Amino acid sequence: MAARKIHTTLRDNWRLRIKASSLVNRLHEHALGEAEMSQTQIKAAEILLRKVAPDLARQEVTGQDGGPQELVIKWREPK
Repeated sequence: MAARKIHTTLRDNWRLRIKASSLVNRLHEHALGEAEMSQTQIKAAEILLRKVAPDLARQEVTGQDGGPQELVIKWREPK
């Protein structure tokens, strides 16, 4: 069996997530009054989080003319 290759991108992604979670924890502590942060630190954390964490903005998907979407599922008979 061939040896597994180490994927550095996976490691990099996890490092970014760990850093993002530490930023979120720090901001959470600040919001609760447990830690002090300057306005510059808060803005920097916000900018960095935008780079690594998805924005949870609401998105609406509509069909033609703004109507509802139609989902059609077709089954193919097995051969």
